[in-house]
Amino acid sequence: MSQDDAALIDRFLEMMAAERGASRNTLLAYRTDLQGAGQLVGGLSDASKDALGELGAAWATLAASSVARKASALRAFYGFLEEEGLRADNPSAALPRPVMQRPLPKILSTAEVDSFFTLIAERLAVEHPAPQDLRLSALIELLYGSGLRATELVSLPRRALAADRPFLILKGKGGRERLVPISDRARVAVSAWLTHVGEDSPWLFPSGKSHLSRIRLYQLVKALAEAVGIAPQRVSPHVLRHAFATHLLEGGADLRALQSMLGHADIGTTQIYTHVDSRRLVELVNSRHPLAGMPPRTPHPCVDGEAPAP
Repeated sequence: MSQDDAALIDRFLEMMAAERGASRNTLLAYRTDLQGAGQLVGGLSDASKDALGELGAAWATLAASSVARKASALRAFYGFLEEEGLRADNPSAALPRPVMQRPLPKILSTAEVDSFFTLIAERLAVEHPAPQDLRLSALIELLYGSGLRATELVSLPRRALAADRPFLILKGKGGRERLVPISDRARVAVSAWLTHVGEDSPWLFPSGKSHLSRIRLYQLVKALAEAVGIAPQRVSPHVLRHAFATHLLEGGADLRALQSMLGHADIGTTQIYTHVDSRRLVELVNSRHPLAGMPPRTPHPCVDGEAPAP
């Protein structure tokens, strides 16, 4: 990589961090994608439209999502160079634009989620519940009750939940802060678990010298699924986050409010959940539309069937 490219990439990433709050992982991904593209076109600083146009062939074996990510990094990079007067033109129009289809999220029914809480309740309905069951109760209540990401959940500070405050203020992806409501059930579950967390622990879910790992959380959730007779491959912490969003939307939640609670930067990310709401929308039209109370029209033979013979 040329010194010019290295310097320009550094300046671009400094802007992304300072002005857009890009996370460390995002910055590393941008650097990798930009450096890789630079090697393919023989340098980014002087790359032509034709050179960038050939990247589509070089990326032909990659998944559409990977191509879209790499192209997005280059568009942002050349947009920055143009805005800063570091390049007179922007060749990124030649980059491929793969058609993306978001995969539908895995769905758990409310009955399946209820089975988790039924089993946990049975384990806690003893004189001296096991600490690991109290911890599991707090974890699942927060996962399904608040839609937290796995990393956000396991890294919660010990004093994240205040007795007089039914919400959390979290810093999620991209350093964006959001307010997350916490249910009364979750607060009770966390309070019961806290009696087993040392006062000197900085974490709500400590483990060794740090906090509970994401991998361990995955294992706990899959073990719970297996215990209630649900295939473990269908369940993960992220699936419970999906369930939180899906069931809220089915219950009438506003899409914008859901976007805020989930911490999505783009409403398009949240809209993936609207596919599960089609039945409720049909029922809404049939029950609330002004025409819903009118009797069905009489079928007309020229419209609804063959015209009568002369």
